[in-house]
Amino acid sequence: MAEPHGVIMQYFHWYTPADGSLWKEFADCAHDLAAVGITAVWLPPAYKGSSGGFDTGYGVYDLYDLGEFDQKGSIRTKYGTKSEYLNAIQAAKTVGINVYADVILNHMVGGDATEEVEATPLSWENQKDAIGETRTIKAWTQFAFPGRQGQYSTMEWHWWHFDAVDYDANREDENAIYVFKGKFLQDDGDLEDRATAFLIGCDLDTQSEEVRAALKQWGDWYVETTQVDGFRFDAVKHVRSDFFSDFLRHCRDETGQHLFAMGEYWSGDVNLLQKFIDRTGGHIHLFDIPLHYNLSRASRSGDRYDLTTIFDQTLVQQQPELAVTMVDNHDSQPLQASESTIEPWFKPHAYALILLRQAGYPCIFYADYYGAHYTDVDREGRERDIRLDSYRWLIDRFLHVRYTYAFGEQHDYFDHPNTIGWTRLGDSEHPGGMAVVMTNGDKSCKYMKVGPGNRTYYDITEQSEVLVTTDREGWGEFCCVEGSVSVWIPRH
Repeated sequence: MAEPHGVIMQYFHWYTPADGSLWKEFADCAHDLAAVGITAVWLPPAYKGSSGGFDTGYGVYDLYDLGEFDQKGSIRTKYGTKSEYLNAIQAAKTVGINVYADVILNHMVGGDATEEVEATPLSWENQKDAIGETRTIKAWTQFAFPGRQGQYSTMEWHWWHFDAVDYDANREDENAIYVFKGKFLQDDGDLEDRATAFLIGCDLDTQSEEVRAALKQWGDWYVETTQVDGFRFDAVKHVRSDFFSDFLRHCRDETGQHLFAMGEYWSGDVNLLQKFIDRTGGHIHLFDIPLHYNLSRASRSGDRYDLTTIFDQTLVQQQPELAVTMVDNHDSQPLQASESTIEPWFKPHAYALILLRQAGYPCIFYADYYGAHYTDVDREGRERDIRLDSYRWLIDRFLHVRYTYAFGEQHDYFDHPNTIGWTRLGDSEHPGGMAVVMTNGDKSCKYMKVGPGNRTYYDITEQSEVLVTTDREGWGEFCCVEGSVSVWIPRH
């Protein structure tokens, strides 16, 4: 289980510069992150992708190449070399930060040679529908890893280790998914009547015992080699959930480590997330995508959004002990396929909602903490220049409040569609408590009970210069300015 007061940082974004500097950057920053209260980091995929030093890592080529072999045009990955990666992990451990590795077990990309195989073409729009007869295709399904020459593993991958691909070298202009004869697309059984099961590249056949054994062997090697503390599983809805349970159980048993696990089930339907949790026995946390979508809608709706419903139909509401709460990530950031970012004015609200409440295991996004600047093409083919603001000053203050005052009983004041608040009453070791009030409309106030009586509070966000002194029973009127959030803590 997650440390009750712990906080994760996703230490990358999609457009992290491809200059091989990220591992060194993180090693240099680890001490400062630990000092502000980051207890775990989720690092990006560390193995070689099909685009070599430019690949984000999600186009998996060789799971065993952590920036060590000359493959796909580079030795290093986008983020650095193997030695730099291992050094970054040790730098984290030295200051008490756990490291979660990004693990993609759905697909491989960038095969070394083609193979002929019988396959049926399916439509991308509805992956149930065949758009042609079964025929022989030429698929890039042979992975021999010539640069590694059998080091760490002698296994080569062939078409029978996969169930489908997205490219036929015989018909380069055809846009289809090709399911191999005798195989079928695999997912967790809830993807709109199997209409969107296939994701990308060469889809791994995790029903194959040979594939399962190979991935487990790699998992053992990876944990022993890197000493990571857990996994972030990518695209879990595209793989049968029983595979993740089996993989995680095996790695825990073989390595003797607990190995925390969290998964990305990208769906706004909390019922599907609950089904995955049930099928995996509660051993894998999930990102609360329904909460992310609520935050995004709230940010785009202004005062038309009913803030009292912000946690409705979310994982943190229904199963808080397994919810990883987030504001944005590399998939939701501007110009990405799942773009659903939270508008800048609402980012402080969103971080208060995940960092200053009892429930959930919050995850801070690199681009929200440090800011980001990048250029890419949007869905209409237009080049856009994106600048994302840094909220580091505010997030650091929220973390200070989390670790100093966010203790004891929580009282919610969700009684107005445009203004909500909550308090933590503190405990014997953390007296004083705290109060949060936010609005998506005009300046507003909440009369709330917080901590012991006759205590003076100030707004750590510096939105308000007014001090609030509670009555002898601990009640006081706490305010925030238009469209903002204020966090009130005791003045000592």
